[in-house]
Amino acid sequence: MIDVKGRHYEREIILWGVRWYLAYPISYRQLQEMFADRGVEVNYSTLNRWVLRYTQQLERVFRTNCKPVGRSWRMDETYVKVKGKWKYLYRAVDKKGETIDFLLTAQRNKKAGKRFLNKAIRYRGVPEKITIDKSGANAAAIESYNAEQYADIEIRKCKYLNNIVEQDHRAVKRRIRPMMGFKSFRSAAITLAGIEMMHMIPKSQLSTECAGLTPAEQFYSLAA
Repeated sequence: MIDVKGRHYEREIILWGVRWYLAYPISYRQLQEMFADRGVEVNYSTLNRWVLRYTQQLERVFRTNCKPVGRSWRMDETYVKVKGKWKYLYRAVDKKGETIDFLLTAQRNKKAGKRFLNKAIRYRGVPEKITIDKSGANAAAIESYNAEQYADIEIRKCKYLNNIVEQDHRAVKRRIRPMMGFKSFRSAAITLAGIEMMHMIPKSQLSTECAGLTPAEQFYSLAA
């Protein structure tokens, strides 16, 4: 159960705030107005603290209850603005469009690609093949993993096949746009993890125990 002991607000209200912010393209000030319309006075800075505190707990529970994914991956990265500077969100989906994993990095190079690959494989297992664009850095990261781990991941360079992950970026970035950029790398990483989690729930990536539940009910089940 998500621990809200000692908080001024009821558990249900806190979870409303976290879910609404992560699930919809709104700002903290807009969320503050939504609460006020419902008779709940809460400052936007408090909402920010809720999101940063409880998203980490919810995402840990989510990861332990994820369904397996396919072994044919599509890997790519997109841009995210943090403190006025562009950073890189590495992401991968399988051929059905289900999210494999994600990682926010300061750089876009072989080292960053390898960090992402190691994280994804740690949680999802070794894929049979990974489709990338013409990025030499991503190819080098996969080749390095193969050499060090005696793996045999096939590398495919095909922009057409990679369209599925590029399209998937849009759903995530649509929610980021109203946020007007992140103020710190830490807050960006935590918030993006929550947005990714909320993006995965409607894809039915939670365990079969959640079958038949609405996305909102699935989210609240993580806190139970």
